[in-house]
Amino acid sequence: MKDDIFAGSLSDPNQNNCQQAKCGADWASMKIVVLVLSVALSAVAQTNPVAGGNPPNPADAHFTDGQQRVEKIRADCIAGRRSICGKILNIFPDGLVVESGYTNLLRQPLTSSWLVRGKVTASRAVNLVESAEPGSVCLGTVYLTDYPKSKKLKPKRYDYLIIEGYPAGQCTYTSLGTVHKTVRRFSAQLAEAVELNLQAEQKAPSPMVGAQ
Repeated sequence: MKDDIFAGSLSDPNQNNCQQAKCGADWASMKIVVLVLSVALSAVAQTNPVAGGNPPNPADAHFTDGQQRVEKIRADCIAGRRSICGKILNIFPDGLVVESGYTNLLRQPLTSSWLVRGKVTASRAVNLVESAEPGSVCLGTVYLTDYPKSKKLKPKRYDYLIIEGYPAGQCTYTSLGTVHKTVRRFSAQLAEAVELNLQAEQKAPSPMVGAQ
């Protein structure tokens, strides 16, 4: 009899149904917990860098913008380059005042050097209009910086020069004592021209130079 009762309790369908329902409920609860943990871990992974990796640098965007701006200025300098051929009117510690437009300097053997002594015959072109093409002849008075410097070739007043210059904003210099003149500034070095233009964008005051 006891064996029948014990056997009957093992094969009780109601008890089996209860156990199955309980297991189903536990499994459903476990799936919910796993899902919640997965979402939480995903959020942590998005907000925290992986160990050993480089954290994002918020300055990268500004650095990229700055690099793009530098490349734009560099391209503009190359497109705006001019052939400066003219007479040196004044010599300053960091540059030369040049009256450009002496196109008959562009002849051999004068073009073999950037500096031509003032004893040569040269004259300024008449009725010539400055072209917007890269490398075209520059006309008018300009201020040239970053020109070649050596012990053998030292420019003197009223010498001539033939050199390519890159636009670098403007420069104000003193002439005849207290007279201030503002002219276009060119640099013989591309990198220096880019730097000068960047300074001008930052509203740096244009340098005012005095004659030696």
